[in-house]
Amino acid sequence: MRGLQRHRFGATSTAALAGWLLACGVAGAADVPDAARLERIKHVVVIYAENHSFDNMYGLFPGANGVANASPEQSTQLDHDGKPLRELVIFGHDGKPDPSFPRMPNKPFRIDAPPVNRPATEIVYSPTHLFYNNQEQINGGKNNMFAAMSTVGGWTMGHYDGSVFRLWQWAKEYTLADNFFMGAFGGSYLNHQYLICACAPRFDNAPQHMRVQLDANGKLSKLPASPSANVGALQMVSREGGQVTPDGFSINSTQPPYQPSGVPPVPDGPREMANPKGLVRHHGEADVPLPPQTAPTIGDRLSAKGVSWAWYAGGFQSALADGMQDPALPRKVIYHRAPGSPNFQPHHQPFNYYVPYAPGTAARAEHLLDGDKFMQAIEGGRLPQVSFYKPAGVNTQHPSYSDIITGDAHIADVLEKLKASPQWGDMLVIVTYDENGGFWDHVAPPSGPGFGDRFGPGSRIPAILIGPHVKRGFIDSTRYDTGSILKLLTRRFNLEPLAGVRSGVGDLSGALN
Repeated sequence: MRGLQRHRFGATSTAALAGWLLACGVAGAADVPDAARLERIKHVVVIYAENHSFDNMYGLFPGANGVANASPEQSTQLDHDGKPLRELVIFGHDGKPDPSFPRMPNKPFRIDAPPVNRPATEIVYSPTHLFYNNQEQINGGKNNMFAAMSTVGGWTMGHYDGSVFRLWQWAKEYTLADNFFMGAFGGSYLNHQYLICACAPRFDNAPQHMRVQLDANGKLSKLPASPSANVGALQMVSREGGQVTPDGFSINSTQPPYQPSGVPPVPDGPREMANPKGLVRHHGEADVPLPPQTAPTIGDRLSAKGVSWAWYAGGFQSALADGMQDPALPRKVIYHRAPGSPNFQPHHQPFNYYVPYAPGTAARAEHLLDGDKFMQAIEGGRLPQVSFYKPAGVNTQHPSYSDIITGDAHIADVLEKLKASPQWGDMLVIVTYDENGGFWDHVAPPSGPGFGDRFGPGSRIPAILIGPHVKRGFIDSTRYDTGSILKLLTRRFNLEPLAGVRSGVGDLSGALN
């Protein structure tokens, strides 16, 4: 395997290099047009894990733009008053400092080393990761408000030595993208939507209590708090509970209108539908499901061109049965963390919000499939041209309900199966994460025309590109976001573009030979 390389050529320098190689009679990847590189790819597999920033998992990766490159301004976290925190304090679910954690200097720290010593096998706190919180944490690219805008405080600044991860070894062998950003600000729900439509869903008639409260500056309306984050001001973030912007975009977790959903069916109504009146939460008002959506998705674009595809979800069939049972019965699969449950997360299933994939449609039966079908298709060499694989909750690496190592082993096992598949020879596998999970990353998300808009991109996340036509031992620093996956599919299969994909981001071909 070649040593790790960086790819930092702009368009002009790449063209110049290609011309020089040709003039010297040197054949190589530089003289292969991007279109030809993409044409070699017949099968694309996207594996979508959960809730880690690049620095949190790959910040120590050799040769990558990691934690050591953070400036003092980026690594020193500020309190709500604009002054540096005296120290990092880790808060528990009760909103109070957790005495099991030491107070630490105001800088990034190793989670899996002294004095914290929490191994990657341990289930740990999940920082706040909501739409407006993420923007305030980024703070115009300074990335210095992560601790102050999180319910777990300084925990956001932690990272792991990822060399123990099996996925780290895949990243060393193939291509690690170290300039890949989550497509939308905030959490899993909106980033799953962005993965398939590059859009935020509409919820024009959302109840008022589901709408976010903003102040006159367009920032979160804060609750009263004490003057220092070291004694409790971190809880100022707690008011964002709303799921919908004031002008009707659904941005934070909202349940699908179809089962499986976190909202049970009507007792005497159709079991495949969520109760449109919603589910009463702790605040005494009902959070209603999102209305069925009609915006175009990448699935629609693929189908229009006759390109075969499927969204495979771990635990889908058992969650469907769980969702369609008598609503008076307790759920044992959906949002259920007991041993043996896949802990299925309905808000991670974006196609289940869209009219073309409603219960009873032929498109749903063809394209929304269980994770077991994915494994069978791999082994039998029957994968469609485009596969999206969403592991069950227990295997997603999502903090608070799964650990890193379990999901790492699961995804690595899937990669081994894919490499042994008869379809491997023309396959491209993209392993990435929906969002940063509220964890700090030092790189400023791109902004400006062609690179940013009101919905994102958010913080930097890991992305590994794997396959026989992927550069080996390579670090790709091309500017990407989640929409780059859609851009690659659009170019490779000559699809009608989705309007929300940003023009300035790359299409992942920079990682291909």
